[in-house]
Amino acid sequence: MDRRQSLKWLSGLSAFILPIIAHNPSRAADSGKLQKTKAEWSTLLPAPAYRVLFEDDTERAGSSPLNQEKRDGTFICAACQLPLFDSSAKYESGTGWPSFWQPLPDAIATRTDFKLFYPRTEYHCSRCGGHQGHIFNDGPPPTGKRYCNNGVALQFVPRNEKLPALRG
Repeated sequence: MDRRQSLKWLSGLSAFILPIIAHNPSRAADSGKLQKTKAEWSTLLPAPAYRVLFEDDTERAGSSPLNQEKRDGTFICAACQLPLFDSSAKYESGTGWPSFWQPLPDAIATRTDFKLFYPRTEYHCSRCGGHQGHIFNDGPPPTGKRYCNNGVALQFVPRNEKLPALRG
């Protein structure tokens, strides 16, 4: 096989694989997935949260009150109320967005996004699919990961309060 044939074969293969990757994000917890239309979500959520969660918008850095949240508790998805992060995994990254070094088990799903012309790992709530943020490899030990989250995509529940029921 010459170089031209190899390039044609590789480009054909990538044309087949990339759409599969883009449309099938890895889902750690597919059971119990919540299905709602964008119209339904837009009536349930404040406009800024809806735009981030279901239109992949990004809130302005430094604008979230959750940046200053230091209490013991749980950070839940603002859309479906699935617990996503324990406060013990939150740290100050200096980025202006709430950051965590580890999610709760089966809480998130990931996919690669190319919105900035280079690949980034985007993560979503594994239950409702709401966009939360991006994962970077510059976090603290033990994972070395930074889960950089949009604050409007989260709600905080102090440890001494009961977690809300999952939204149906």
